Formats: sequence, C-alpha cells, structure tokens
Amino acid sequence: MFADRARIYIRSGKGGDGNVSFRREKYVANGGPDGGDGGKGGDVIVEVDDGMNMLTDYRHIRKYCAGDGENGGRRNCKGKNGKDIVLRVPAGTIFRDSESGKVIVDMSGDNRRVVLLTGGKGGLGNQHYATPRMQAPKYAQPGQGALELTVDLELKVIADVGLVGYPNVGKSTLLSVVSNARPEIANYHFTTLSPHLGVVDLDGGTGFVMADIPGLIEGAAEGVGLGHDFLRHIERTKMLVHMVDASGSEGRNPVEDVYAINKELEQYDKELLSRPQIIAANKTDILTSDEPVKKLRAEFEPSGIKVMPISAATRAGVDELIGEIRKMLTELRSETLVYESEFTPVRESLSSGSFNTYYDQKEDKFVVEGPKIEKMLGYTNLDSEKGFTFFQKFLEDNGIIDELKALGIEEGDTVRLYGWEFEYLQ
Repeated sequence: MFADRARIYIRSGKGGDGNVSFRREKYVANGGPDGGDGGKGGDVIVEVDDGMNMLTDYRHIRKYCAGDGENGGRRNCKGKNGKDIVLRVPAGTIFRDSESGKVIVDMSGDNRRVVLLTGGKGGLGNQHYATPRMQAPKYAQPGQGALELTVDLELKVIADVGLVGYPNVGKSTLLSVVSNARPEIANYHFTTLSPHLGVVDLDGGTGFVMADIPGLIEGAAEGVGLGHDFLRHIERTKMLVHMVDASGSEGRNPVEDVYAINKELEQYDKELLSRPQIIAANKTDILTSDEPVKKLRAEFEPSGIKVMPISAATRAGVDELIGEIRKMLTELRSETLVYESEFTPVRESLSSGSFNTYYDQKEDKFVVEGPKIEKMLGYTNLDSEKGFTFFQKFLEDNGIIDELKALGIEEGDTVRLYGWEFEYLQ
C-alpha cells in the first residue's frame, strides 16, 4: 500500500553535565578546579532523499532518538558530543506537530536539509566558576535538556501537472506513453492505489513532472473511499488535466464526469478550481462520431477550459496535448508551493510554567516548587557564598521573588523549597 502518512516520536540528545573535580597530583598540595564541560546532545536532522517516494519506513519504526552528550571528565576533559540522527524523507514531506496540527517544516523547494530538533548544550565544568574569592567551586552546570516531540508526516507529491479523472479513463496509459513512468496498466474497474510520477522530457532540455492522481469517485472530498489520501497530492500541482472517457465505454457521461470531479475538488479546496485546466477527451479511437467531443467543447470552452481529443492507446493527439501543457506551464509561476512554518519546537523556559508558588496556611509558610526548582537545587551548593548568590539571582531572574510578593510575603516570613527553608529578607 502507498504510504504517504506516518506518526513518529523524535527526541534530540540531552547535553552532558559539567564535572566537579580538582587537580590531584603528587607535589601539588592544593590543585585548582579541573572539571571538564559536558558534550552537546545530538540533533534530529531531516534530509530530502530523491530516491524515496514513500514513507514506508516510518510506518514500521516509530521512535527516533539522537545521542546524549557525554558528561565532562576530570583534568578539563570535555565530554563527547552526542550523535546526530538523520531522517531521510521524499521531497514534499510535511512535518506537523501532532498535538496542534501546525506545520513545523515542509521539505520542498530549498528545504533540503533542516535541523528539526537541536540537541541540548553541554554544561560547564566547575573550572569556569573559579574566582579570586571562590577558588574551589563545588558545583558545575548541568547539561541542557533534550527536545522531544510527536510529529505527523504527510507526503504531498511535487508535480507540475496533475492528471485527474474517474478510474479506468486512461490516465496511467497516457503517463506511460509520454514519460519515463511505468505504472501497471489493465482494464480495472477500481482505482490505482498510489500516485505515479513521470518526467516528460521535451526538446531544448525542458520538461515537466506529471502525476497520475488515483481515480476519484463521488464523495471523495468527504473521505469516501480513499478520497483524502488522493486529493492531498493535487495541492502542489500548477495545472490540472481532466481525463474523460469520451466514448462512454464505462456507461458514464463525459460532461457529467468533469462536473463531478470539479465538485470534489471544490469541496476539498476551492483554490484548486482557480488553476488552469485542460480536458483530455480520451478513447477517441473507438468513437463512431465526434459528437461527444463537440458536446464537451460546447459545455466547457466558453469558460476558458480547452478540450483536446486524444487516444492514449494509439497516441493520436497526444503530442498536441503535451504541446498545450508546455505552453500553459511557461505562462505560470515556476515556484513550488511550500507551506510556511507555523510551529517551532523550543525548550521549556525557566520562567514560564516551570515553578509554582503558594501559601501553606497550615504551616504558615510560602512554598516554591516545580521541576526547574528541584533541578536547580540539585546542582547548586547553597553552603558556599558563590552558590547562594547564584541561588538568589535565579529566584530574581525567573520572577519567583515577584510571585512571592504578589502572594503578600513580608520580611521574616518563611519560604520552603523542597528540603530547604529560608527566612525572607527584603
């Protein structure tokens, strides 16, 4: 089955922690701090692979994690950086945040290699905190946390021309005779299950990409059958070629077929109807008269939609059709439709949502708690002057003092932070 959607979990690497150590050598009585820095965490990178046309791999393996940075070592040894992980996808793949549905990146156009999630920075070793007043710091900086995200991958094929029409009208046959594509062709009464892309080579080194969009049926825009799975692949095309069975061999009216397909396009995305269209009236080799082609022209050419009779089986009229497509494409913009980014993964801020302050009436104490507070206390030596100064600055910089003031704290009140209690002084 054609795989054009997948949901995966991705995680960048955590930064390695800085090391707390001191130089210990023979004949060196009081060696200074020599704790090394932690290594950087690995990035999650997305890269376009022109040899891929499906997302099959991501339907089977759903978790992708970059390597964590190594912790710093003694003697100023820096930890190794974590290994990056590269996700290779076909051109036209869109990454969305699964929770909000917003676009993170569209791997189209110039987006060939993108860092999706950055690894955490490595923490600084205790050698960086030595000062004339604090020559033996007993704390180091922890590594920056990893970024993690659940993302939806959605492939929207990149083609200049989209071939649309009911099943069994000859789209696959046309694509096979004008391009390098080799779709399976047979007289099926059900639709092809995947889009086929073909490059149409023209004189002068020019050409274009044509996509055989699987046959649409009534109700496709509401998701009947595999409607949504097919319609998404029309979104990037610059123009549409409607193929109809002019002979009516399937028992359908070609004029009604065009209206039915246009109705599905309009219900899915009204903008699709504003794109240039050509009607390719196929199977003229089995027509007994040109009356069906005349009816199509009378119905649609007054509104600017050209009708061209062809026979994909005998190639009659095919060169004229390709020439008209080429002419229309030269008049259209050449840029590929690229969806703008709407969502940027960021690490949790130390200030917003990372702590909670409240007044405990039973114990008559103000309480500050939260994961960032607990982590900060884990790497801060409050028994040292330097560490306590860092602690006070942390409370101020992250708005915790302002929160306590808003709760009505006064001088002499007690503040509790997990296993620590402090008297508040203004």
